[in-house]
Amino acid sequence: MKLGINLVNADLMRRRAPGPAVHGFLDTIRDAHPDTPLIVMSPVYCPIQESTPGPLAPDFSDGTMKFVATGDPAEVDAGKLTLEVVREELAAVVEQRSVDDPHLSYVNGLDLFGPADVGQFPYADNLHPGAQAHRRIGERFIPMLLQVRNAVRWRPHGVIRTPH
Repeated sequence: MKLGINLVNADLMRRRAPGPAVHGFLDTIRDAHPDTPLIVMSPVYCPIQESTPGPLAPDFSDGTMKFVATGDPAEVDAGKLTLEVVREELAAVVEQRSVDDPHLSYVNGLDLFGPADVGQFPYADNLHPGAQAHRRIGERFIPMLLQVRNAVRWRPHGVIRTPH
């Protein structure tokens, strides 16, 4: 499950809220699927939201629609979210839960698509990765997914833990 960027670009929550919300969501999933491998993935790199909070607004100043972050970076100390903050919060939730949940993993979105990648495949609208960016994300995600798959033995209706 990939979480985070919409929380930032819509300015939906403050820093105190995402952790408990993600814990609650994971509790709900685990109630029905306690042994299903689950990956929590943080947002990929998005320059306009890395250290500037939302909300986002459309910008037509160059004749095309692009997005700009309208928040003030100084408001992060007061609890506004940025992608940097969301990554910290998600990593902390997964670190805490993985002590008792061996089927839970974390993927940092920056490992899938980071600053250098945006330089190579810039976002046309400053927000959404294009086809080449999605291809790169997929190529990098497959080995991570295989690591999770290899940690457990899959079967059609759940998993059987593989002895180490």
